[in-house]
Amino acid sequence: MPNFAGTWKMKRSENFDELLKALGVNTMLRKVAVAAASNPHVEIRQDGEKFYIKTSTSVRTTEINFHIGEEFDEETVDGRKCKSLATWETENKMYCKQTLVEGDGPKTYWTRELNGDELILVNSEDIRCITMGFSSS
Repeated sequence: MPNFAGTWKMKRSENFDELLKALGVNTMLRKVAVAAASNPHVEIRQDGEKFYIKTSTSVRTTEINFHIGEEFDEETVDGRKCKSLATWETENKMYCKQTLVEGDGPKTYWTRELNGDELILVNSEDIRCITMGFSSS
């Protein structure tokens, strides 16, 4: 079983503004969000298939607790409430489908994949996505 535990620092980010634009976030809020997300601090604790992930930026801190294969409450990157379900896509990659609690909107999910000493996070809405590479500190 892969070990995602650790404190991770972002090395690069791609297409975050495009993702927010596709989600309908206005220009002013996108600028704030992109600036805030430029240096997130991610803490992951893992006990087997049970995970705690805390992501901190200068504007917002999010925390999720979940067990692989069990539905949990979460918010999409643009703040919409959803039910999420994480499963293993491969031995080193988890896939989490997000289903909105209310209303319609873009379909979203995230993946986290261990690749050597790097953690790759992908958030996606239909076609557009962001990719962040993290390295452990």
